[in-house]
Amino acid sequence: MTDLSANHHDSIRAVLWQGDHLRLLDQRRLPFEETYVDCASADDVAGAIRDLVVRGAPAIGIAAAWGVVLAARKDPDRLDDAWALLRAARPTAVNLMWALDRMRRVGTDVDALAREAQAIQDEDLAANRRMGELGAALLGDGAGVLTHCNTGSLATAGYGTALGVIRAGFAAGRIARVYAGETRPWLQGARLTVWELLRDGIPATLIADSAASHLMKTGAVQWVVVGADRIAANGDTANKIGTYQLAIAARHHGVKFMVVAPSSTVDMATAEGDDIDIELRSPDELLGYGGRRTVVEGAQAWNPVFDVTPASLIDAIVTERGVVERPDAARMADVFRRH
Repeated sequence: MTDLSANHHDSIRAVLWQGDHLRLLDQRRLPFEETYVDCASADDVAGAIRDLVVRGAPAIGIAAAWGVVLAARKDPDRLDDAWALLRAARPTAVNLMWALDRMRRVGTDVDALAREAQAIQDEDLAANRRMGELGAALLGDGAGVLTHCNTGSLATAGYGTALGVIRAGFAAGRIARVYAGETRPWLQGARLTVWELLRDGIPATLIADSAASHLMKTGAVQWVVVGADRIAANGDTANKIGTYQLAIAARHHGVKFMVVAPSSTVDMATAEGDDIDIELRSPDELLGYGGRRTVVEGAQAWNPVFDVTPASLIDAIVTERGVVERPDAARMADVFRRH
């Protein structure tokens, strides 16, 4: 039986409500500095989301929910302004819109809004532990797993989505090896995932993004396990840029491909991946790092931060509602139209 207790390979919380303000672990400073940013207004929260102080689709949604609480504490008559501000912070992750829509249905009472934000956070943690159990059961024994970006406690209420599966699989003795791609240009895999796993006692090996196909060819990996920022009604999945090429390589090498995300990431109103708005960020993120330019002046860059993996390349989508194997529109509808 997998041990999914709160303290088992799970010690990090990145989104912390302090009663009158929101405290966020500044993920831009990791792994070398564990510092926090305190947000006293919806404006502060929107800025933290936009500037990647907090990132990961579930964590963004949770932070935005608390941003609504802060706005209501300041002026409940101006909540429409706060909702618009927070919705515009990141366009691709559907959890942000889902959380804000859920908060909007509550009304303007501050105490009721705070209870709803706490419920969103608590439900996410419970969903992650359930997904970890379901996903780990698919791995078999002695699996090598490759993950991309960061999908752990830093990106959620705790435990994680794809990293939740890795946590549960490691605790159950099903995982022999964990590899993490560096995840350019913000290096979430190198800076965050490796830090998070090692901190919680799970050995992890970092690889360059461009080494993934070669790693698969060696036979060291049996599963690619990733998160998602939006899943369309047909199973097409938007995730961190670089995910699509991993899915292509996995199919070529006979490696299984798993997407792990809460049901709030599933957007049944979006028919297919081509309908998903892909966020473009500043070219400066590719032209330098840490405030220092690394590319010659005059060079141009294209910086989409997500791509879409077709459902045909996905072996399983794992949510807290269950596992959708070989996803397509009919199988997705069978699980998500019932609720």
